[in-house]
Amino acid sequence: MAIVAFVPHRTRSQATELVRLTASWLEQQGHKVRVPAEDAEVTGLRHRAVDDDVLTTGLDLAISVGGDGTMLRAVHLVCAAEVPVLGVNVGHLGYLTEVEPSGMRDAVERWLAGDHHIERRMTLEVEVVRADGSDGTYLALNEAVLQRTGAGHTVRVGTTIDGVEFLTYVADGLIVATPTGSTAYNLSARGPIVSPSHRAMVLTPVSPHMLFNLPLVLSGREVVRFDLIESRPADLVVDGQPIASLEDGDAVVCRAGPNDARLVTYHRRDFHRIIKAKFGLDG
Repeated sequence: MAIVAFVPHRTRSQATELVRLTASWLEQQGHKVRVPAEDAEVTGLRHRAVDDDVLTTGLDLAISVGGDGTMLRAVHLVCAAEVPVLGVNVGHLGYLTEVEPSGMRDAVERWLAGDHHIERRMTLEVEVVRADGSDGTYLALNEAVLQRTGAGHTVRVGTTIDGVEFLTYVADGLIVATPTGSTAYNLSARGPIVSPSHRAMVLTPVSPHMLFNLPLVLSGREVVRFDLIESRPADLVVDGQPIASLEDGDAVVCRAGPNDARLVTYHRRDFHRIIKAKFGLDG
């Protein structure tokens, strides 16, 4: 018997229907099904709802049914418990999802039979350090962004790498991305695309107001700290979600996360093919 959790896209009816059908099929086979309480309430799957604090207890697999945003939510929910995530793509071509809706049941059957692989992806641990002490630690699969709070000003950020002062950035924002996140906001800011098999951090300024405007590719073992200076506030956004507003004297510390994301795959993920398809480079 397996325990499987579904994380559906909250506003796509196709995702909700796929979860209903697959969950019923799994339960008929004697398996247990869970849905995060918040998702269950929105999608009408209340009788399968469980609270987040018990979601991963004994959990064998999480299935994301949506796009890359839904995959990020699923990874955030189960990464610390090292639960693998299978991505079912409902929507546009995604970088993270593995199968299309028509192949969902076959993919689950193959997973139950042990016919699958686990692809590990580096995560970021993002720590907020207030002037009066630490204020929380967050997980990122894609990126952490320290950005200006509104129009009309930049952020001014002192940067240290492994405790050594590097540079004071003056920019609209700063991105620290994983290789997985290098194809997200980092790419829009003209940062480099990094193969997800690497363990690295990409530091990319957004609209820098300074002579040095190049991204940096750092080792996954390095620790980056940003200190806000000169009374210029900034917002911290992690994987697209607003986390905190920071003031002069506050800091953000980024390092490799203690747990990798574990993505279920059934064949070698052709990263180069995905890039070509995403950008219409197939001729």
